[in-house]
Amino acid sequence: MNTFSMTSSSFAARHNLIDEEKSRVIAEVLARLEKEKIETVRVSFVDQHGIMRGKTLTSKGLAAAFEAGVSMTSTLLLKDTSHNTVFPIWQESDELSGHMMGAADFLMLPDPSTFRVLPWATHSAWILSDLYFTDGDPVPYDTRRIAKDAIRALEEKGYSFTTGLEVEFYVLEIVEDNLDHNSSGRPEEPPETRLLSHGYQYLTEQRYDQLEPVMDLIRRNAEKLGLPVRSTEAEFGPSQFEFTFESGQGIVNADAMILFRTMVKEVCAREGLHATFMCRPKFKNAMANGWHLHQSLAHLKSGKNVFTPDEAHPLSTVGQQWLAGLLTHAKESCLLSTPTLNGYKRFQPFSLAPDRIQWGLDNRGAMLRVISSGFDGSSRIENRVGEPAANPYLYFASQIYSGLDGLEHELKAPDSSEAPYDNDAEKLPSNLGDAIIAFDSSAFYRRILGDEFVDYYSHIKKSEWDRYLASVSDWEQREYFSLF
Repeated sequence: MNTFSMTSSSFAARHNLIDEEKSRVIAEVLARLEKEKIETVRVSFVDQHGIMRGKTLTSKGLAAAFEAGVSMTSTLLLKDTSHNTVFPIWQESDELSGHMMGAADFLMLPDPSTFRVLPWATHSAWILSDLYFTDGDPVPYDTRRIAKDAIRALEEKGYSFTTGLEVEFYVLEIVEDNLDHNSSGRPEEPPETRLLSHGYQYLTEQRYDQLEPVMDLIRRNAEKLGLPVRSTEAEFGPSQFEFTFESGQGIVNADAMILFRTMVKEVCAREGLHATFMCRPKFKNAMANGWHLHQSLAHLKSGKNVFTPDEAHPLSTVGQQWLAGLLTHAKESCLLSTPTLNGYKRFQPFSLAPDRIQWGLDNRGAMLRVISSGFDGSSRIENRVGEPAANPYLYFASQIYSGLDGLEHELKAPDSSEAPYDNDAEKLPSNLGDAIIAFDSSAFYRRILGDEFVDYYSHIKKSEWDRYLASVSDWEQREYFSLF
């Protein structure tokens, strides 16, 4: 068995970060670089917003990266969605780890199991990374590690986390790219676009055929990346797409979501198209984009779905307790499943999106849709609260830790609702500000994720919210400019 020969004094060796199995996979990756004549490798990490960032190495530099890591500026972990650094970095403060002062470096250590050749740029490859400070300490803001810690906590209880994804997004033709000097900024001026198809002919053959060239472009690239695409669909809105994914275990579908979202934007941009996973774009007749996360648990040893009903209830006792945990912590989890200001404009009644905290049996208006089967092992919970702009690792972690709390405390869910927009169930947060307050004041997340991460993430999202409150909207200009 070929393994990677590691220098004993290297960063990875000193901190015991490469075991025999990882060494074997690294050797396979390095062999592929030579065999497939790959010239460059995009070494990436996923930031707090679920955006891939990184550096591109020539292929000959990847072996050293596995040992020494790749240095990155720590301010990349301190930015809001406008790419502005929102923490003080030039003096000591209680808000940040001391590792972050002075825009010091952290290290990306490539994870060889995530290596993929890019089908749209076959001379290049992708690899995701784990994050460490230069003294070997893990970076506490590494969201992929947060998800892996949650999965490990679940596995210690004897269960694996099974997920399936339904992801909605728009693809539009670029009319004007707005790359003139005056359009630059933080954030930049978005492109002007036009539709590829009209909407409201939901799942019609004609609309699908109209969109098929782009559907195929995306699907083929996804399949070549090894992403488990299950279906491609023409969604309700104009130029709105939906892709669904086969079920996967552990962190697999969180990685898949990151790679899929990035791939779609990059592949479409090369064809003069603009893809957006923004929840509710501002153009006429747009329907909101959702991200429906199907989830269940399986026994680690037998692989059996433990949500399969064993009584009169549509879920087993374990499934009921998991459901109760998701409901109990839904409000404080919203910042992790719906992290943008725009995402809360999706929570509207009678819109196939939830607006309150409840569950229903095969009901698409409820936040949690229970899909029950006692025959084929497919019983599951579909959480419809998420937006496709969410960081998948934080979304997954919120589900696992909430569900685990339900199991550990044997929580009981209320009765199901068959009229999801006409009852007294607690409402979901109506805006990002309310979601920040719920997360920031959460004793549950402060216990589970720690004060440092809760303070850090709340601070970043508060910056986004404060900038929004300080801006003058089109609505205000129309309402008051002539009236007063």
